[in-house]
Amino acid sequence: MLQNIFGLKDKNILIQNEILAGLTVAMTMIPESLSFAILAGLHPLTGLYAAFLMGIITAIFGGRPGMVSGGAGATIIVMISLISMYGVEYLFAAVVLAGIIQIMVGVLKLGRFVRFIPQPVMYGFLNGLAVVIFFAQIAQFKIDIDGVSTWLSGIPLYMMIGLTLLTIFVVTLFPKITKKVPATLIAIIVTTAVVFLFQLDTRKVVDIAHISGSLPSFHIPSLPFTLETLQIILPFSLVMAGVGLVESLLTLNIVDEITNSKGDTNKEAVAQGVANITNGFFGGMGGCAMIAQTLVNLDAGARSRIAAIIGSLTILAIILVGAPVIEQIPLAALVGVMIIVAITTFKWVSFQLVTRMPRADVFVLFLVTGIIILTHNLALAVLIGVIVSALVFAWDNAIRIRARKSFDADGNKVYAIYGPLFFGSTTTFTEKFTPHKDTAIITIDFLESRIVDMSALEAIKKVVDKYKEHNKQVILININAEGKRLLSNSKLFTDDLLENN
Repeated sequence: MLQNIFGLKDKNILIQNEILAGLTVAMTMIPESLSFAILAGLHPLTGLYAAFLMGIITAIFGGRPGMVSGGAGATIIVMISLISMYGVEYLFAAVVLAGIIQIMVGVLKLGRFVRFIPQPVMYGFLNGLAVVIFFAQIAQFKIDIDGVSTWLSGIPLYMMIGLTLLTIFVVTLFPKITKKVPATLIAIIVTTAVVFLFQLDTRKVVDIAHISGSLPSFHIPSLPFTLETLQIILPFSLVMAGVGLVESLLTLNIVDEITNSKGDTNKEAVAQGVANITNGFFGGMGGCAMIAQTLVNLDAGARSRIAAIIGSLTILAIILVGAPVIEQIPLAALVGVMIIVAITTFKWVSFQLVTRMPRADVFVLFLVTGIIILTHNLALAVLIGVIVSALVFAWDNAIRIRARKSFDADGNKVYAIYGPLFFGSTTTFTEKFTPHKDTAIITIDFLESRIVDMSALEAIKKVVDKYKEHNKQVILININAEGKRLLSNSKLFTDDLLENN
């Protein structure tokens, strides 16, 4: 029983590796969760609660041992406008509703459809997210004076820039020394130590809010339960649910490839939903799977659920007893960490692929990136990218349908069709035939083709009717089983035509 819960069926799993991996993951999640919470204008504790709740629930009930979830930026970014317009209580309600939507996706077994997301869309998704995260850090170089946001200047600006660069330098350099300890953790410690030792006057987490260090408590979102409220939060919940599932299920696929094993996408969708519902009722900002932390977890040797559980419990312990330390972290350290996250998230290889990929794929990549940068709506960008990719695919297949013409032993004309017959290729298909010139009997051979949809059936019916107008007969041959079923169920064709198959 415990083996099934913790994913310990593999005898090669080492408990010490799982524990160390969990501690490492916790240290990498804390600065990121804090940064995203502050970015969204939330209390920092909201991000830590999300890291704990998302992590522990998905670790136990999720569909993929070795995967890590937390308060991810991909989901909270889409909620920033809701928070600014209506407040944090609407955020909690929207997170609950997003969780319900995710559970429905899992129950209806729709998780598999994430596999239909093309690679250019994924590159655009990651690039757009990286750009949004990067420019969001620039806002930390502003302060509010009498309600007016102004740029830092003079010594405070130089100090903020210097500490940010110090953080980036340590994160970049430290892995060359050792990879046993997270570079982001060391960078935050170093930057915090420099500020403490030299008593530098710079902005810290405590300047944003005090962290009480208490356990998350149950709280029903305080807002009117009306249809108007539902209309406000539903669009945001749909976007959050979509973005969360896309990132979570794509992360699951990555873990599948690395571990050469198979996760359960629908089980993961349900676990993500339960975790987000819990977040909404216990003061967390919600979240999804975290690609960077998952890769850190796997690199540290984790293969079971234990590491993610240890990581979540470590975060809870820090919330309860480590608040005074966390409050002294300079904001510049978090900014530096997030800039590194943005740099590593961006798919730099996409620039090399511009000259190698089809122009349509390049267009989709930049389209998705541009939509995310302009709207911050990740789900909309992915949806548009998938639709455009599907239309490009349909167009390519539509123009490739061919009809090779020949004559059989009796002198009757034969049209051998190559390529799928579907809504996009029906016009080209019908243009291939010349009823007024052809022999009294013609044969349409579908050996190298496939009848896909209702539009294909209508196109065949149109061709058959044209030949009937000229008192000529059409014979259909080599139709596959699915095509025969479509022909029979359509009731568009006479029995004698179907008998030929």
